[in-house]
Amino acid sequence: MKLQIKRVYEPAAPSDGYRVLVDRLWPRGLTKESAAVAEWLRDVAPSTELRRWFSHEPERWAEFKRRYLHELEGEAAVNALHHLREVAAQQHVTLLYGAKDEAHNNAVVLLEHLQRRHH
Repeated sequence: MKLQIKRVYEPAAPSDGYRVLVDRLWPRGLTKESAAVAEWLRDVAPSTELRRWFSHEPERWAEFKRRYLHELEGEAAVNALHHLREVAAQQHVTLLYGAKDEAHNNAVVLLEHLQRRHH
């Protein structure tokens, strides 16, 4: 599986391959064209409640990861993750996120989760 993460505000590149937005909200200020998103997978994004609770505060990171991984066990998320793995088995996939913090965001957790669970 070829997976990477990238901020959706960075310019699209051919090396991105299949670009998947993994946020629940559309990134502020971006058009569909400029975002160059092939697919928007809201089902793998953290719930609105979890996102608001986390509020990108690094001291909440460990607990955010724990809660988010638990949410990824829900049926809709499991189905979306299965789909992502199938796409990534065929081509390069870039998981796109909007957060300013490149170390503490849902795409980081999602990438680790997909790589750990790869068989």
